[in-house]
Amino acid sequence: MTHAPAYLVLEDGTRYRGRAYGARGRALGEAVFATGMSGYQETLTDPSYAGQIVVQTAPHIGNTGMNDEDPESRRIWVDGYVVRDPSRIVSNHRAQRSLDDELEAQGIVGISGIDTRALTRRLRDAGVMRAGIFSGDDAALDPDAQLAEVRASAAMSGRSLSAEVSVDEAMVVPAVGESIGRLAVLDLGVKASTLRHLAERGFEVHVLPQSTTIDELRALDPVAVFYSNGPGDPAASDAHVSLLQDVLKDGTPFFGICFGNQLLGRALGFGTYKLPFGHRGINQPVLDKQTGRIEITAHNHGFAVDAPVEGVVDSPAGFGRVEVSHVGLNDQVVEGLRALDIPAFSVQYHPEAAAGPHDSTYLFDRFREVVLEHVGRAAERDDQKDA
Repeated sequence: MTHAPAYLVLEDGTRYRGRAYGARGRALGEAVFATGMSGYQETLTDPSYAGQIVVQTAPHIGNTGMNDEDPESRRIWVDGYVVRDPSRIVSNHRAQRSLDDELEAQGIVGISGIDTRALTRRLRDAGVMRAGIFSGDDAALDPDAQLAEVRASAAMSGRSLSAEVSVDEAMVVPAVGESIGRLAVLDLGVKASTLRHLAERGFEVHVLPQSTTIDELRALDPVAVFYSNGPGDPAASDAHVSLLQDVLKDGTPFFGICFGNQLLGRALGFGTYKLPFGHRGINQPVLDKQTGRIEITAHNHGFAVDAPVEGVVDSPAGFGRVEVSHVGLNDQVVEGLRALDIPAFSVQYHPEAAAGPHDSTYLFDRFREVVLEHVGRAAERDDQKDA
């Protein structure tokens, strides 16, 4: 384990000295904290963390190593990584290499040996902010120069990152069992577990680039459309909102998660806003207002939809009645939307929960039921026309 110095610098001037971890150099991004006690490999490979320096609140990280079976995407996406006590050994039969070696191989600059509890309290009190990790030659930079680098880096507000994480070309995940039709998944940073859950519900999953147009989407003739999770500010994704509004006007069933929930909110005419420090972890309580059930859920979002939590309201964009379907119990943040006059709904959290609890996987079944009901009604209308 290295003892080379490294520094974490926040844009407010707060400075932490630690040890170099992973690759050497500098990392710039928005510092956020994730509260999961496990699942660091899934966290690192979640595209929603692009542009961010992730602080793990769990003190001991790396003990199970890394493998080729659990990644949620094709690479590590965090811009920097902060841990307190990295494991000195790997002790899991599934491990193929250490976390430290993987970070170094993929060029992810990290820092260890700092008080992550104090850092988390700082981010909770002051809000998430831009930060930088400096190690190797960059650790020797003047502290004022390091702070200047941080303050000159890009802020998350107003930033679009979908093009950085999306596939370049369409790909297909075959349905498991009998297919119920083609599902168009707009890849805004989709996770592998999400695609697996959708395929297991009988969808022939077509993963599409984020630049897909409405004409290209209609040419696919999907039975439904899905918007994935992903990084960035939903206010900077006007093209995806416009595309979704065309989908909703066509009457095509829609399901969105995380970033997809924020974009459905915008498509329905609501605004979005940045949370002080966001929700990131696998232990967030959410109320399903339809059933009254409280679910423990996995989250990774720094923005939320601005919509009335209580009652039914008219969509400002003219899509009929809308209600908030799920609410976060820690802070009453909107965690789900349901349109009552069109077949569209979404949740802010991650029902695929990799890693995390599986209280919410029923949402994939609910989506299948919505699609089958819509397909059945369309078939009835066609039969009536023929008659």
